[in-house]
Amino acid sequence: MRTTIFVATGLVCRALAHGNHGGSQKPLVNENANWMTKHMAEEHHISDFDASSFFVLHDYDADGHWEAEEILRTYGLMDESNKGVPQPRRDEIQRELLRLLDTNGDGLVTRDEFVAYINSGKTLPDMGTGPGHHGDDEYEYEIHHWEKYHDENTPLEELNHPEDIEHFKKHEMLEDAEAKLEKLNKMSIVEDNIPSKFRRGN
Repeated sequence: MRTTIFVATGLVCRALAHGNHGGSQKPLVNENANWMTKHMAEEHHISDFDASSFFVLHDYDADGHWEAEEILRTYGLMDESNKGVPQPRRDEIQRELLRLLDTNGDGLVTRDEFVAYINSGKTLPDMGTGPGHHGDDEYEYEIHHWEKYHDENTPLEELNHPEDIEHFKKHEMLEDAEAKLEKLNKMSIVEDNIPSKFRRGN
């Protein structure tokens, strides 16, 4: 119960902090909107953006360009929800997106290349991989479940949806694993239990 209270308190704080991230609720988007617009609404709760800000938001290592892996991540191909996408299809998506965006053929997409592509009147295509889940478990839970069904006033006893239970269970498993590791690290080494060939001086 102590773990649940701690986790729930942390989620409340994150939900409050996340409220400035383009609004605490997903913007309404026309069903005929392009994939980029749907992605920004669904995954980031942002409705007002330009090509440059979209690029920076998805430059995950902030090195000024997109590697192929970052493009696949933006399309949700690093997420559990797309684990069933076969490798040939992943390779096909990567080739197609680099063909569209990587104008100098160096295997990377710079911000200038991306902005030029968008400013030419084009947009990122829908590759059939969903809205592009690319956050960690905490972020995905917050933006797709917490903000939809809960708020800072939700009592603990109402955090009983299957998604809540699964989320708290993951936290408890992580905490248990950390506790076991800490216990192991504190254990003293008994030299007699070490094979002789690994002992000092042998």
